[in-house]
Amino acid sequence: MSLSTTTFQVRYSECDPMGVAHHATYPIWFEIGRTELLRDQGGFYGDIEKSGIFFVVVELQVKYKNSAKYDDALTLTTKIDSCTPARLCHSYELRRKNIIIATANTTLACVNNEGVVQRFPTSLLQ
Repeated sequence: MSLSTTTFQVRYSECDPMGVAHHATYPIWFEIGRTELLRDQGGFYGDIEKSGIFFVVVELQVKYKNSAKYDDALTLTTKIDSCTPARLCHSYELRRKNIIIATANTTLACVNNEGVVQRFPTSLLQ
């Protein structure tokens, strides 16, 4: 399946008063990983949404293994694990050098602009 790697620094605004990345920031980072994975495949969410197709997160599981801190350089690996006609499953591994910070999984559903589940366009499944 498809794989993408993204690197970034933990920003000050993403941290609590102790300089530790807040747990609510991680899903945002995972969204960045999904966006970059799609971009690596020549896609763009804006174009997909203009066609009336939307991807919604219906499940998120995160395992926090170590803390990320302000200004840490992190590497996020995002992978497509499986795909059904209406669902797409991703896995994530977030690292600081060789230390695993977190792992996660998401399931996205494909819906139209009224929120009705539908099949992924065949062009996205290739």
